[in-house]
Amino acid sequence: MLAVGSGQALEIGRRGDADALLVHDRQAEEALVDASYAEERRDVMDNHFVVIGPAADPADVRGAESVIDALRRIAEQQAVFVSRGDDSGTHRAERRFWGDTEVTPGGPWYRELGSGMGQTLNTAAAMDAYVLSDRATWATFENRQRLQVLYEGDDELVNQYGSILLSKAQHPHLRHDKARQWHAWLTSEDGQRAIAQYTVGGEQLFVPNAR
Repeated sequence: MLAVGSGQALEIGRRGDADALLVHDRQAEEALVDASYAEERRDVMDNHFVVIGPAADPADVRGAESVIDALRRIAEQQAVFVSRGDDSGTHRAERRFWGDTEVTPGGPWYRELGSGMGQTLNTAAAMDAYVLSDRATWATFENRQRLQVLYEGDDELVNQYGSILLSKAQHPHLRHDKARQWHAWLTSEDGQRAIAQYTVGGEQLFVPNAR
C-alpha cells in the first residue's frame, strides 16, 4: 500500500503502477474512467473539509455564510493562508473553491508548501495561519496550538472518496482479481461496517456511502 495525494495516485494508476486506487477527486476519477484507464468507479465513503485558523480569527471566518465567503474574507484581510500546494485531492478542492471566489490567491499572505496534510497543519500552527483540511486528518492532529475549526458544514465541503478499478486492457500486468476483491469488499456490508466503526478518540472519521 502506498499513501500519496490523489493527484499523484491518479497518475500512478494511469501509468499502471498500482493495482487499485482509493482517492478523493471525483472529477478526475470519472475522467480516468472516461479515458479508458479505469473500468469502474464506486463511491465508498465521505468526510468533510473544514476551514481551520487561529482562535483570534482576524478574517472573521466564523461569520462566513459559505466556504467561498470564508476564503474571500481571508483574501480581503490578506490573512496568512497555508496551502498544501501538492496537487492532492484536498489541494484540488481548495483550488476549485478559490476559483469560485474569483480571487487569485498569491503574494506574501498565501503560502504554497508542496507538502502533505500533516506538515501543512504543522506549518499553519506555527504561523497562526488559515488552512483547509479534511476532518479525518484534523481529528488525528495533535500539534494544534491556537488553531480551531472556524468554518464547517457547507454542502460544498463534502469530501467524497471513490474506489477505482483500473483497466485490464490498458494494464494487463496488474493483479486485477485481487483489486476486484478489494473493490468489492470496500462497498460490501462488511466493508462499510468496518469504515463506520473506524474512530479516533471516539470520533467517527468517515461515513460509509457505497453506491
